[in-house]
Amino acid sequence: MARAYGMDLRRRVVDAIEAGLSARMAADRFSVAPSTAINWHRHWRETGSLDPGRQGKPSGSKLDEHEAFILGLVEDNKDIALHEIAAKLAVERGVRTCAATLWYFFSRRGLTHKKDRPCLRATAPGRPRPAARLVRRTA
Repeated sequence: MARAYGMDLRRRVVDAIEAGLSARMAADRFSVAPSTAINWHRHWRETGSLDPGRQGKPSGSKLDEHEAFILGLVEDNKDIALHEIAAKLAVERGVRTCAATLWYFFSRRGLTHKKDRPCLRATAPGRPRPAARLVRRTA
């Protein structure tokens, strides 16, 4: 990811605009895009600061506020599938998500979906499937 422009350049562009130069002319003089000069000047007028915004992926997840609900579903039904959790979230909480997002949710908490050893063997027809469980990973 690219780095933000330096504060010195930001200050010179905004000072040139404040001195009466148009934003497009200031952008041309300092070799930045016109939209960049316009946005820096707007940001300076609104906040009084030229500090760049945070770059990168936003922290947190939309599922963080539903953590107790999700972990409660798993506690009630140890054999629940990720797509079933997603369906319950949509119906009961109005949160649309996919199985991959839930997988990352559990992964960030150090939980992984493990099957009991007997379920690794083929089960006979009509025989109940062994329960799965979420366990905490160890390093």
